[in-house]
Formats: sequence, C-alpha cells, structure tokens
Amino acid sequence: MAQNSVYFPDEFLAQMREAMPAHLSYEAFIDACQRPLRRSIRVNTLKITVDDFLALVAPYSWQLTPVPWCAEGFWIERENEDELPLGSTAEHLSGLFYIQEASSMLPVAALFAEGLTPERVMDVAAAPGSKTTQIAARMNNRGMLLANEFSASRVKVLHANISRCGISNTALTHFDGRVFGAALPECFDAILLDAPCSGEGVVRKDPDALKNWSQASNQDIANTQRELIDSAFHALRPGGTLVYSTCTLNRDENESVVAWLLERYPDAVAVSTLGELFPSAKEALTPEGYLHVFPQIYDCEGFFVARLHKTASIDALPVPGYKVGKLPFMPMKTRESASVADAARSVGIEWDDALTLWQRDKEIWLFPTEIAPLLGKVRFSRIGIKLAETHNKGFRWQHEAVIALANTSKRGHELTLEEAQEWYRGRDVYPQQSPAHDDVIVTFQGFPLGLAKRINSRLKNSYPRELVRDGKLFTNKSE
Repeated sequence: MAQNSVYFPDEFLAQMREAMPAHLSYEAFIDACQRPLRRSIRVNTLKITVDDFLALVAPYSWQLTPVPWCAEGFWIERENEDELPLGSTAEHLSGLFYIQEASSMLPVAALFAEGLTPERVMDVAAAPGSKTTQIAARMNNRGMLLANEFSASRVKVLHANISRCGISNTALTHFDGRVFGAALPECFDAILLDAPCSGEGVVRKDPDALKNWSQASNQDIANTQRELIDSAFHALRPGGTLVYSTCTLNRDENESVVAWLLERYPDAVAVSTLGELFPSAKEALTPEGYLHVFPQIYDCEGFFVARLHKTASIDALPVPGYKVGKLPFMPMKTRESASVADAARSVGIEWDDALTLWQRDKEIWLFPTEIAPLLGKVRFSRIGIKLAETHNKGFRWQHEAVIALANTSKRGHELTLEEAQEWYRGRDVYPQQSPAHDDVIVTFQGFPLGLAKRINSRLKNSYPRELVRDGKLFTNKSE
C-alpha cells in the first residue's frame, strides 16, 4: 500500500509522544498515520439485514472484514477499485449501505450500549449524516431523532443522506449547538455530541489536516467544545445518556473537556466505562473509562469517545430571547387522514402510528409522532418526510416518501439492470414487460427506486433532478 506524505508539526509530535500510553508504540503511530485509510461501509438495516446484504453482494469481488464494534460495519476491499466508485454501485444508490469510516461508528455503538432504547435522541453536529443514519437504524425509525447542523451548506447533504437511507423519524434544525440547553431543557433520552475538533485523527484521509495546527487553536476549539457539552448536558433528561466524541487525539479537546463537565456538575454526572463495548476495547481504554483510539490500535482513524450518564436534574439555563415563530403546519383531521392514508396505500405507500399527518397549504407531511412536545420550542428546518402535494386530480406523491415507506410487494415493478441505470440517469424507461397499474413503484434488486407513471409503453421518470447520475453505474456480478 502506498505511503501518504503526511505533514506533522514538531509541537504536535512532541504532544503525541507525551500522550501515548506506555503499551503503545510511538513509531507504530507514525507508521499508521502514513498508511492510506482502509475503506469501510455500514449496512443500512432499515432496508436490509446484514445476512441478506452479504448474500446480495457475494457474487462481487468484495472482501468484507467485520468491524469489531459495529455488527453492521465492514472494512471493504475491491479488486477493481478504480473502475467504479463505491457511491455509484446499485446497493449504495438504493440506500442499502453507507460509506462510513470504521472508527466513526464507535460513538453510536457507545450511545446504544447496555441495550439502551431511547425514544428521543439528538445528534448535535449531524452532517453529513453517517452517525444520524446509524442512530436512526438503531432506533428502527421509531421515536424521534433531532439532527442539528450549524453549517447551512451541509444541511442539504444531511437531508439527501437521510432520504436515500429511507429515514422517516428525523427532524432537522440549523443552529449553533450551544442553543439547545436553554431551548430544549431536559428533553432528550440520549444525545450524541460528535464535537467540531482539530481533526488530528484524520491525517490518513487528509495528509494536510495538520497544516494549520497549533496548540493555541486547540485551546480555542476546546473552549467551544466545553460550551457545547454544557448545552447538551442541559438538554439531556435525568437518567439519560450523553456520548461525547471527536476525531482528534490531544487530551485538551478530549479528556479535559469531559473532566471540565464532571467538575462543573459533580453531583449530576457519572462516567460509564466503555471497556466492555467490544472484545478488544480495553486496548484503547483510558484510566477514566473512555476510548482514546490512536490510529495504530485498530488500523483506522484516530478517535475519542466518552459515555456519560445524567444522574440528577440541574438548574435550567435562562430562557432564550429569540422568537420561534408560528408553526406553519396543522395536524390533519381524522377523516382527512384516513382518506390520505387510503390513497397512499393504493399506490403502495404505507406507515403506522410512529408517524402523524400534518398539512401546510397543498403540502402533506408525515411528522414523527414523538416530536409533538418539541413543536413551538425551536424552529425546525424540516420535520419528517414530505408525503405529497395535492392537486386537482388527487395527490403528487413525493420521492422521499416512496423511498422510506414503499410496500414493494403491492405495487413493485422490477426493472432490469439496464432499465435501472436509465432510471438513475433521469430517463424514461421502456420496460420489457408492461406493469399492471398506471402508478408503479419501480424497483431494482427488490428495493424501491421511485414512483413511475405508465404512459402507453413507457414509464415516466420522476427521479429528482438533483439526484440524477451520469457515468458508469452499478457493479456487474462478474466483477
């Protein structure tokens, strides 16, 4: 494997030499940082079981090695890596897996350790969505997941990944994460704060990650992290779980931030050790019970994870002074709801009581039922999934609703490999076999690609323009 030419500031190396536990080799750390990162994926269990996924991709020349801390995670090696990007495979396009760095699967594993089944969860810094989609899969699309992202440009990417993975229980917000402690005090059963950090652990992916590194900058970042963890802790209910994580390696942004919280609320926070999270966890365990993952331990990115419990209520922060504004949606009346549900069922779109119908003008949305107590407390960028728009002749069903809620056994029409490629390229499809209905959910490998309307001998393509793909698509079985 080729070596990366990684830039290391001298001060950083001195700090790492000091921070490295005695049982780890400094030379092995340098060697690991120089090696390119192994690629890894996580099977999306909202769409397919791990066993079924492995059977589906068995004909490909993919070497899959299990990630020890995530039953759905695998390191992947492909013989013809250059021929087709992993993101252009059929299985990725239909949301069957997410390309996610192995160590970034650790925080969610920690959040759901000890059989935790939270109903209301917040992901404070969510984009691009790897951990959000992992949390939603662990929740099995039940309850409510608030996914916040401060960067406006990244909210769109976050939504695209949520939609591709068929997630329906998520509400998006676009705030500085420091607002939540005051805006939503003690509202969440579990919170993930994967904090913005100096990114020292990602040099294997980005050899220039440390170009602007300085200890002064680390201290500035740590100040923000303390404010974020304080806010998250206020938003957590007593008895709830907070996971704090970063993809950096210095103690200032990791152990010291958690120590600050413990010192600030000594009677309200307890550390839950992660030594039993997976069989070899002890190799990365700190004396405090956190995981401080140096790249050479598991041959992955550097990472830090701490799991905390809130043992008692704490004094509330001052109520924020901003105006939330009136929610522009109304819950749909029972009779109208039944009528919409019947119409949706007739084209193969179905849901249960985890989702509730709301309306805004001609738009019909499905909100996670569990979100009701939070409405009016913060402004949401997007809640749940857009189901349909009404028009004179009925309903115009939305792509994201089809992807999340399609019952393909009722209205599924399986496309050939060539037809599915045409669909993803945004072109109408002329099927070899005409479907039985005018409105059909087109599928490939049994999974929904979207809703098509039959017009004579063609299926009119409704794939969103912004998702249309060019170039080579899919992996051939003979690869």
